[in-house]
Amino acid sequence: MNLLHASNSIGPGLILAQASDGPPLTDEGAPATTADGAPGGAAPAGGQQGGADFLILLLIPMVVLMFVFSAFGQRKEKKKRDALLSSIKKHDHVRTIGGVIGSIVEVKTDTVVLKVDESSNTRMTFSRDAVQQVIDSSDTPS
Repeated sequence: MNLLHASNSIGPGLILAQASDGPPLTDEGAPATTADGAPGGAAPAGGQQGGADFLILLLIPMVVLMFVFSAFGQRKEKKKRDALLSSIKKHDHVRTIGGVIGSIVEVKTDTVVLKVDESSNTRMTFSRDAVQQVIDSSDTPS
């Protein structure tokens, strides 16, 4: 189906615009062919088909490796955090996830009581999971 074909505007044999369902035409009006005889100047079959397969075969192991390394890293951090929370004891100087710094006065199974102000004896109760970092342990000499 030729939508637009003008051959007499500027010079003999010059095509200004062409839109068709068939193969591209040469100056003489014959269908164009490639060097191997394929019609229409289309790419030979099987030319670049393997590129996508190679990319997928390369991408899948990379995603699996990222997942494995991420899982091992999270497991290591969890062990480290569990060791920190199980080692906290009375008189440790800690910082909570909210930024509150104080000394542990009392340790219960799920909570800790922090003394945050020495002069007014202010005490705050936090979840044990709220402890982010032990600043000074009572075992270390000052």
